[in-house]
Amino acid sequence: MDISEKVAYLRGLFDGLKVDRDSDEGRLFGAVIDLLEGVASEIEGLHADIEELGDGLDAVSNDLEDVEDIVFPDEDDENADGDEDDGEEYGFDDDEFMYSVTCPSCGDEITLSEDVLELGEIDCPNCGEKLEFDMGEEPEEDE
Repeated sequence: MDISEKVAYLRGLFDGLKVDRDSDEGRLFGAVIDLLEGVASEIEGLHADIEELGDGLDAVSNDLEDVEDIVFPDEDDENADGDEDDGEEYGFDDDEFMYSVTCPSCGDEITLSEDVLELGEIDCPNCGEKLEFDMGEEPEEDE
């Protein structure tokens, strides 16, 4: 029995008692039951909202897992041919040189292509720290 059913039962008991609704007790009990009906209605609305939010959160969580699988593949994953993942499915060519960068804040090692480094800065995917890169020409040494 949910809250609305319990309040309806109380309303039925009140109506069955044939209490004079104009008496002090009758007005009090009537007001209390009216209040309980309003509270029960609000609670049912909140339960519906919570269920809807939970369903939306589940959908977002599933989508986030898919994105994490693409962005942060497990290092232990292997392709069907037994070779370790070489990044081809993420747009990296075999002949493209990759750079490893260690975040000074969290110590996480990040592998980046030259195209990403040329952007000049990225946020660390682990801690969000801004990492800046200077891809300018190295100064020539005087001979």
